[in-house]
Amino acid sequence: MRTIAIIQTRMGSRRLPGKVLRDLAGDTMLARVVQRVRAARTISQIVIATTNTDIDDAVVREGSRLGCGVFRGSEDDVLARYLGAAREFDADRVVRMTSDCPLLDPAVIDAVVAALGPDLDYVSNTHDRSYPRGLDVEAFHRDTLERMARLAESPPAREHVTAYVVERPDLFVTRQVKAAGDDSDLRWTVDAPDDLALVRTLYDLLDLGRVHRPYRELVQIVRARPELTTINAHVVQKGFRVD
Repeated sequence: MRTIAIIQTRMGSRRLPGKVLRDLAGDTMLARVVQRVRAARTISQIVIATTNTDIDDAVVREGSRLGCGVFRGSEDDVLARYLGAAREFDADRVVRMTSDCPLLDPAVIDAVVAALGPDLDYVSNTHDRSYPRGLDVEAFHRDTLERMARLAESPPAREHVTAYVVERPDLFVTRQVKAAGDDSDLRWTVDAPDDLALVRTLYDLLDLGRVHRPYRELVQIVRARPELTTINAHVVQKGFRVD
């Protein structure tokens, strides 16, 4: 069974343009994400799903440099972009992650993928949060993706890929993977300059460019040094509305 990690990536971030190619401990942030996904045991191949806009030619070059598959599609209809990538790379299962999460934990990826049995359509650790934001993983069968792409019509569902599962929970059998403790107050994703400042601080402090540490170890360190969480505590998470 081919389990394809599809990482949506683009240069046109509104709050932090070009963030995916910004330096993080001597490499790009996208490279750091790919390194962590590549360390997961359940992933067959990594595909960078970017847009057809000229600005994302740089993403294509970086994806190729990193040895990933690359797929280009609609900038706004990200659901269609995912479906195109899944079809082109012959995915049986799709694992969705984003390119602004450079503290992803390979073990968490494996836990979410392992939870996706044949009796389920969709598994994630995102709807009922217990992990730090930035360890987000979603896994679903190719058939689930085909159904979402065929049925979803609202702008949030087309842009946010899996929002149709929230819109129509009656159509999907789902499961949420929960952590042993609740660390959902921690923000480890990169949407704004201060988010990038935090992850750069953690990478430098813990030499994360060379050593992958389990997320629980990072949690313990951050909890012991509360000044770290103040770096980006004020950043408001972007959301989407389901009408």
